[in-house]
Amino acid sequence: MAHSRFIKDTGLTVRMTAVMFLLGGLFVALVVTLMYAFSEFAFIIGAIGIGIAFYQWWSSDKVAMRAMRAREVSPEEAPELHGMIDRLCALADMPKPRVGIADTDLPNAFATGRSPNRAVVCVTTGILRKLTAEELEGVLAHELSHVAHRDVLVMTVASSAGIVAGMLTRSAQFGGLSMVGGRRGNNNNALPAYLIAIVVSLVVYAVSFLLMRLLSRYRELCADRSGAYLTQKPSALASALQKITGEIAHIPTRDLRQAQSMNAFFIAPAISGASLKTLTATHPSLEQRLDQLARIAAELGRPMG
Repeated sequence: MAHSRFIKDTGLTVRMTAVMFLLGGLFVALVVTLMYAFSEFAFIIGAIGIGIAFYQWWSSDKVAMRAMRAREVSPEEAPELHGMIDRLCALADMPKPRVGIADTDLPNAFATGRSPNRAVVCVTTGILRKLTAEELEGVLAHELSHVAHRDVLVMTVASSAGIVAGMLTRSAQFGGLSMVGGRRGNNNNALPAYLIAIVVSLVVYAVSFLLMRLLSRYRELCADRSGAYLTQKPSALASALQKITGEIAHIPTRDLRQAQSMNAFFIAPAISGASLKTLTATHPSLEQRLDQLARIAAELGRPMG
C-alpha cells in the first residue's frame, strides 16, 4: 500500500496478494498446458499474450481514458475540481494524480494508472452537474483511496489475465483445428491435447473472472470506508451513491452498454434494473454500501440524514 493517511485495510492487502498469486499460478499452468498440447505455437501464443498484458498494464491510464473519451484537464480549465483534489491529497498526504473529465451524461467517476505517480482520477460531466460539492468530495476521496491502496494496479493486472486467457483460448481453437485436421491420420493424441488446452484455458478465464469480481466488490467497500473516514462525511458519500445509481437508471440502455467495459473501475456500475447481489457483480449492492456508511456515521457521531 502506498504511504498515505487513508486507513489501512489488511483484508484488502491479503485479497490482492492472494488474487495475484492465484492468477500467476493459473497462467503458468495454462502456458505449460499449451506447451504440451501445441509445442509449435506455445511460445508465440505466450509471447503475444504477455505482450498484450504488459501493454494494458503500461498504458492502463491511456486505455481507460480513451474508452471513456476523456481528456486530461489543467487547473485553469477546471479550477474547482483541481482545488478539491488538491485539498484531499493534502489531507491524505499523497501525491496528486492527474485529473480528467469525460464528456458524457453518465454520472460516474473512476481512477486508473499503474502507479500513484501515473494515476489519473476522472469524473464525467454528468456527475459534475448532479452532485453537490460535499457529495463530489466524497466521490473523489473514494477514488483517491483506490490510488493510495494500489488496488487499481491489481485490478488492471487481474483483468489482463482474463484477457490473455480468452485470447489463448481463441488461439488454441484456431491452431487446434488446423493441427487436429492435419494430424488426425498420424497422431491419435492431437484431439485430446487440443481439448485439454481448451478446457484449461476456459477454466483460467472463468477463475480470473470470478476472482476479479470478488476483489472488485471488496475494494469498493474499502474505498467507501476509507473515503468516509478521510472526509469525516459518510453521509455525503451515501447521498452521492444514491444520486448516481438513481440517475443511471434513467440513462438509455445503449449508452450504458457502451460504458460497461469500465464497470469494474466505476464508483457505480453502468447497469440499470439489474440485481447486484450475484457472484458476477463488480460492486456490492447499494444497500450494503449504505449500511456500511451508516455504521461509520454512527461511529463518528454524525447522523446520515
